[in-house]
Amino acid sequence: MRRDIFEPEHADYRESVRRFVAEELVPNNEQWEADGIIDRKVFEKAAGKGMLAMAVDEEHGGSGVDDFRFNQILSEELAYAGVAAAGLGLALHNDICLPYFLEYCTPEQRERWLPGIADGTLITAIAMTEPGIGSDLASMSTSAIRDNGHYVVNGAKTFITNGIHADLVITAVKTDPSQKHRGMSLLIIERGMDGFDRGRNLEKVGMHSQDTAELFFQDVAVPVENRLGEEGQGFTYLVSNLPQERLSIAVSAVASAQAALDWTVEYVKERQAFGQAIATFQNTRFALAEMKTEIELATAYVDKSVVALNAGELTPEEAAMAKWWTTELQGRVVDRCVQLHGGYGYMLEYPIARAFVDARITRIYGGTTEIMKEIIGRSMGL
Repeated sequence: MRRDIFEPEHADYRESVRRFVAEELVPNNEQWEADGIIDRKVFEKAAGKGMLAMAVDEEHGGSGVDDFRFNQILSEELAYAGVAAAGLGLALHNDICLPYFLEYCTPEQRERWLPGIADGTLITAIAMTEPGIGSDLASMSTSAIRDNGHYVVNGAKTFITNGIHADLVITAVKTDPSQKHRGMSLLIIERGMDGFDRGRNLEKVGMHSQDTAELFFQDVAVPVENRLGEEGQGFTYLVSNLPQERLSIAVSAVASAQAALDWTVEYVKERQAFGQAIATFQNTRFALAEMKTEIELATAYVDKSVVALNAGELTPEEAAMAKWWTTELQGRVVDRCVQLHGGYGYMLEYPIARAFVDARITRIYGGTTEIMKEIIGRSMGL
């Protein structure tokens, strides 16, 4: 497919990313899948190649390149290589957590945190979800009560990506428990703070190499200097950054669908049934043609959305459309591709099997399909 959004420097960057992924992630992926976590040194290695926190200014150790197309390329190449789960922490760090630090940090906070975020020695995570509340963020109960120069934090978070590795956790808390949205603030809770504990690395159906944890806070004294932005504005900050988060998920979803299709095309050309290649059957050709069409349409919409994001024009409903459509497409495509692989599609030695179990969560995290449709419906005045 011809894609017009990239410049020559993006093509050079893609080649560098492809080499990095092939050399550093692919050979270790099986072990990380078994371990349930990647080596945290991957973040530092990615930083050394200019693939981490690219938007951080040069003064604080970054490249000073605020162009989401570079983030897009990294996510695409991770998916094409079949290591999207291992690379999810990098995408979270770059696409989802970094904007909070760039937009809401004070000069002192920038000096304190940005250099480590840029060189990979400070890994980031964002903690919103709590046990039992699902998508109802305003109902969170994690509290942060002001006590002189500190907030005393109590509560728990769950399903936190990078939860084991994270050094800096953007934590959504209630600084005014009597309020819902207006009582929410964002605090940076740091590794080693007294009363901050991590639970187990959660055992998931898929995404095995991505560490996902429960976090517990018991009377954690967090300095007021660790608050991001203004008190009571946390919900506003979260909502303003969600479009980029959802577009990041959409980028990975459509790239993962493309990878599944590519693996399957290669497989059906070689696999024989009834004395001929599976690819020669009309059903196979029709199925692959339908998937190719849907993927190319989705890719065009995602590319358009990336351009809009770079221009500061991507709306919440446009991001919601990209997120729900591409993740549902990813699920459909990997399911059909497993079917075309037959029994071998259920064997983890084939990348399509791992893609199948990894795909299911994408329709849930970052906002469920149902929530995305609700956002779109409300934008229509319904």
